[in-house]
Parts: sequence; structure tokens; C-alpha cells
Amino acid sequence: QRSSLFLGQSVQPFIAMEHIDTISSFVEGAPPGEVSCAVTLSREALTFLPIDIKALTISTPQVVSKLAPAFEKYNEEQFTTVKLPGSSQHVIISSHSSLGDGRYYDVGSSSSFQFDHTKRQASAVQSHVLESSQSDLVNSILKSLGSYVGEHYPSASYGAYPIENDSKIAVIIVANKYSPNNFWNGRWRSLYIFDPSSGNLEGSIKIDVHYYEDGNVRLLTNRSVTASVPSGTGNGVAREISAAEKKYQEEVNRAFTGLSEGAFKSLRRQLPVTRQKIEWEKITSYRLGQDIGGGSSRR
Repeated sequence: QRSSLFLGQSVQPFIAMEHIDTISSFVEGAPPGEVSCAVTLSREALTFLPIDIKALTISTPQVVSKLAPAFEKYNEEQFTTVKLPGSSQHVIISSHSSLGDGRYYDVGSSSSFQFDHTKRQASAVQSHVLESSQSDLVNSILKSLGSYVGEHYPSASYGAYPIENDSKIAVIIVANKYSPNNFWNGRWRSLYIFDPSSGNLEGSIKIDVHYYEDGNVRLLTNRSVTASVPSGTGNGVAREISAAEKKYQEEVNRAFTGLSEGAFKSLRRQLPVTRQKIEWEKITSYRLGQDIGGGSSRR
């Protein structure tokens, strides 16, 4: 009976009825650029496979609709970016830019749009003028942030949004780099909350890199940031963000250099047990016991 549970069409209804929460957790924890991966059952456990969820659940399409909350959570927490119809510009999906009922807005393009979390597509774009007591400061932050992002990121999206009844401003930067042909994907996420009344800037920098060629290695980091912006200007906010991110990137670079020159090298010998380097161009002429082992070969 157990084996029949994992064979043929019986697998899909089993997933649909009993494991929505488990599948949702896989979706919410998917690495960058891999949220479209699907979940299937192996004989031992649930396993991620690079298959479209709809293709996997073709006989139980209700599974996809039940995963909608998981897709929404993933897209908002990961700052998913999407191109607006007729535009080459990427805008950010986040809880800070949400208008409710699946609509989001972008200050830079003065637009709002509907977003399908499952298909990750934007539609129904409308004009949206920011009405906020912090409008001038938000636009100033965006202008200064644009210069910083353009100088330090090969490709990134950024945004600024009034939050908490206009008392604070959320600033977001997200940069994605996908290289599935080389078996790795990565994402940099920055979220800062600026309080104009106190000049305090608090936030976090998160790095998520997944490497999966002949293995499965994932780097997840989370650095808290606290700074003060006495000037209270957009340029001041961007300057503090720049300083915090530069410092963190330098720390990450030093950490990887230390791993490469220290811990990783200690995992293997620099030389064979003979303490001599192998001359690979002569490898075909070596007599295994005598030339490599250093002893006389047996006849």
C-alpha cells in the first residue's frame, strides 16, 4: 500500500490534500530565482525539483490557488521585481508599497498596478501621485539613492515609501544575479527605516546565494544597520546607506578571503603524501609504485 502512494497519479491528490502547508514552506524558502521550482514526493521525503508547479499538479489545479498566500509572502519579503507593461523599468513588490487587494505603487514612475503573485506579472497600470507630507523627502531620497545605486550596483531596483501614517520612510534596494547555466543564483536585499523626527536610520542587509552544481550550498546572511542622519536630508540618508553597505561588503570580502586561504585549504593536502608535486605531463610514463610512491616496483 505504501508503494502505491508514491506511484502514478495517486501522488498528486496526496500532495494537494495533505501537504499544502509543507509545499508553502518550500515556496517561501525558495532560493533566489528558483521560486518556480515545484515540489514532488520521493520515497523518503519532499524534495525540490526544477519543474513547473502547474505541470506537476495538472490533475489537481486547485493546489496552485491554495499556494497563493505563500507566493504573496515570498514576493513581498524577497522584494520581487517586475517590469510594468510597456516599460523597461523594474519596480519592487513589498508590503511597504502595497495598496491592498493585490495592487502596489511605485513612487519613481508615479504609477500603481495590479500584481499576480502566482504568475509574477503586472497589469492594470494607472497613474498614482504620492499624497504624503513626506513627498519632498521621499523624492529627495530617491534622487540621491539613484546616483548611489547606479555607481555601485551593476543592476538593481530601489524605492522609498512613506509608512506608519507618514511618520517614517522605508527605503529598499534589491539586486538579483541569476546564472542557472552555471548552477548559481544570488540576491542582495537592503531595507532601511528612516525616522525624520529623530534622524535615526535602522535596517538590515541580507545576502542569499545558492550554488547547486553536484551539491547544494547556500549562503544566507543578515546584518543589522543602525545610523544617524543629523541633516535629515535625502542626500544624508543615501550617504549613510552607502557607508553601511560599503563596510559590510568589505567584511564579507575579508571573510571569504579568510575561508579561501585558511579553512578551505585545510580540507585537503597541498602535496601528496610523498611531499612531491606530480608532473602531470609525465603521468603516462609513471610506474605507480616506484615513481609516485618512491619505492621499487615489484616485477
